[in-house]
Formats: sequence, structure tokens, C-alpha cells
Amino acid sequence: MYGPLLGEGSLADMTRKTGIKNLDIIPSEVDLAGSEIEVARSDRYLHRLSDAIKPILDSDHYDHILLDCPPSLGILTMNALAAAQRVIIPTQCEYYALEGLAVICRLVDQIRSGDANPSLEIAGILMTMYDGRTNLSEEVVKEVRGHFGEKVFQTVIPRNVRLGEAPSFGKPAVIYDSASTGAKAYKAFSDEFIKRTKPPEPQQTQPTVPVPQPPAEPAAEPLAPETTPTA
Repeated sequence: MYGPLLGEGSLADMTRKTGIKNLDIIPSEVDLAGSEIEVARSDRYLHRLSDAIKPILDSDHYDHILLDCPPSLGILTMNALAAAQRVIIPTQCEYYALEGLAVICRLVDQIRSGDANPSLEIAGILMTMYDGRTNLSEEVVKEVRGHFGEKVFQTVIPRNVRLGEAPSFGKPAVIYDSASTGAKAYKAFSDEFIKRTKPPEPQQTQPTVPVPQPPAEPAAEPLAPETTPTA
């Protein structure tokens, strides 16, 4: 992505097929680590990714495009927020993560109010690395739900060894071990996300059928007044 961010080349040319049906990927590269400085010096530095991804959006080839951001609030993350329609905020079930959650929420507000992306909205907060054996995880989830309410996804991603092993085998967790609790949790999350973001179907109105009316009875003829003969 280094070249397209600087206006050189096309993101569509970097798209690669995967072993999963209907899933393509644009892999990262080492040069991307040095793009922060170059992008910051360029014109429209907050919209470099928006400009690069626009031809793919205009092609209407994909139902969803996921932008995987680094765990920092640098220029690349700012570009992703300026290009996205919605943002999913993964949050570890730890107290330090709550501080980061507050920071990213403020950043989203700044992106919206600063006209970089006025339509940006938070799709939801995904609680991750949940450990049901500890009170800490339960307390953090309770606190986040109490503050953000329905913005928090019902699905919670647990701590799972299989999730940590999958990247070392070059496979997503749902392929590496689809029966693991972590894989099942991510499947449940994807279903919840699609359901939450799916536009409501237009309500179908029943066609009105005219009801035949009985013919009107003919009006009674007026009677001539009776006259009494005079002698």
C-alpha cells in the first residue's frame, strides 16, 4: 500500500485472492512502516487512503471492505478513520484498555467535527481477550456496557490458545480450528455485525383492492298532493 498512498500505482492491482471464497486481501509490506513521514508531508495527508481506495469503492465489487489498523493513533490510523464509514473498536478486558477506548472515541469525534469524515460512526465496541476465570474481565465488560450501552457488541471474544496459534500457521482462526471457542466467537461476532449494519428492508404495503359497492336504489318518485273536489 506504500505506493498507492503516495499516488503511485493502484490498490486494485495489489489485491490478492485467498483460499476462502469471496475473500480478497491486500497484504501489508515492510515499506509501509516508513510511510508515516511521507504521507504527513503530502497534500491532503488525511485523505490519501480515501483517494487510493475510491476506485475500488466505485467498482461496487465488494460488500464490505475491512481496514486493519495498527495499534497506534498515527497518520495511517487517521487515514483509515477518514476513509471508513464505520469503525469497530476492539477493546481488551483490562483497565488500561479503557483509557485507550476513551482516546479513540475522542479521536472519532474530532474526525467528525473537523470535516475529515463527518459521516463516520462507531459500529460498535468488541470486547476481546475475555477471561471468565477472573473478576477483572467481568468488571471491565460491565463498566464498558454501563457507559456505552448498545454500542457494545453482545459477542465477547475469549482468551483462546488457538487464536494465538493461528497466525504462526498462516491461517485465520476460523480455518485453523473452526471448532475452537475463539473461532466460534468470531463467527458469532460476524453474524452480529452483519445483522447490526444491514439496512432495514422496506416495508411492503398490501395493495388496496376496491370493494364493489351495491348499486344505489332509485330515488322514490314524488307523489302528487291529493286534492279534495269542491262541490
